[in-house]
Amino acid sequence: MAIKKVKADLVGNMGFEMELDGFPLLMDASKEVGGEERGPRPKALLLSALIGCTGMDVASMLNKMQVELDGLTIEVEAEEAEEHPRVYTKIHVIYRFRGDNLPEDKLNRAVTLSQEQYCSVSAILKKAAPITYEVVIE
Repeated sequence: MAIKKVKADLVGNMGFEMELDGFPLLMDASKEVGGEERGPRPKALLLSALIGCTGMDVASMLNKMQVELDGLTIEVEAEEAEEHPRVYTKIHVIYRFRGDNLPEDKLNRAVTLSQEQYCSVSAILKKAAPITYEVVIE
């Protein structure tokens, strides 16, 4: 079993500075709750991690399938609970593919494989909230 370790140091009122995979990252809270707004919020980073994980899966699979894209944009919409802890209650992922004569079956297959088999971030988040997804070809 592999173990991943991350450590962070408090900087300022509520900010935490860390190094992830050799890259610096500063998380902070909004001024409304005592932070200094010097970095992204933790929950937004969860959604960013989901986009990165599934996006890398899909890009890798489409490269292997020899599908050439002009572009791919991934959006995530997440509903939050109104009471604390304000967890995500629903997550929806939208994959927007751009290109000429894109094979819809291959796009759908890559997205489905990512969401249902390969994306570890999606697998983790599904334990907390249902995740739905859609493919849009522009």
